[in-house]
Amino acid sequence: MWNLLIVDPMTNVLLFIYTLLGQNFGLAIIVFTIIVRLATYPLTAKQMKSTQALQELQKSDKWQKIQEKYKNDREKLAQEQMKLYQEAGVNPFGSCLPTIIQFPIIIGLYQAIISALGSTPLQLVTFARRIYDFFPNATDIIPLTSKFLWMDLSQPERLYLPFLPDTWGIPVLAILVVITSYLQTKLMTPMSTGTDDQSAAMGRVMGLYMPLFLGWLSYTFSAGLALYFVASNVVGIIQYAAMGRLDWRKLIPKSNIETSPSVGSAKSVKKANPKKKKQGASKPKKARSR
Repeated sequence: MWNLLIVDPMTNVLLFIYTLLGQNFGLAIIVFTIIVRLATYPLTAKQMKSTQALQELQKSDKWQKIQEKYKNDREKLAQEQMKLYQEAGVNPFGSCLPTIIQFPIIIGLYQAIISALGSTPLQLVTFARRIYDFFPNATDIIPLTSKFLWMDLSQPERLYLPFLPDTWGIPVLAILVVITSYLQTKLMTPMSTGTDDQSAAMGRVMGLYMPLFLGWLSYTFSAGLALYFVASNVVGIIQYAAMGRLDWRKLIPKSNIETSPSVGSAKSVKKANPKKKKQGASKPKKARSR
């Protein structure tokens, strides 16, 4: 069932794009990535609306009152936050949805790439069985060309430079995957308005571990999968910019702190307290002389 619904359709779409682009499998993966991004755009747009609603909710007076009232009771605070989420129809984990949906695509694409770029007789037979009957002249293009730029898309990517030892290959794509994944996660994660907020904690975890995890996959598995990661991240950032929601200040922790409403209110309270203390202070009365 998995092969029928996921792997086989991906294999045939990649093969069709491959024939259209002059039998360039690297470009086929990039074009396939753009198609996937366009197909999942409604989910991305829904995620953006959910993120905006979450930000507005966290700036409300009701949210701030709950933060202050239950600041010493984390369990009660979490319960009250979930009630507010339900009342407002906001999913606090909506920013994780595109990543979760992407996992079946990642697994299916990896299997499709390995199948399409097989070199042994058994692998070629397995690949030929995945091709739909109505596909024209499929046997004429098998085996597929796996070379793209300096890399073999069926193998883990390494760039070998003349002035470095032969065993020192630079994983360029893996590095790009980590950088672009970090940028995309930081730029698409809403600014936190409270240190105890569950969605903020989830965003921090995703922002730290997900780029490293994808980088490890890119370092270990075939270069075709790493190329998909890079293309997907870049297209995602472009989509986010096209929506007018790209804010580079999110990459600077100091800016996040200064623009946070909770920090701003804390600063105002801090400034107001000395003033109140000064106004409320009474001078010691002089003893009356009889």
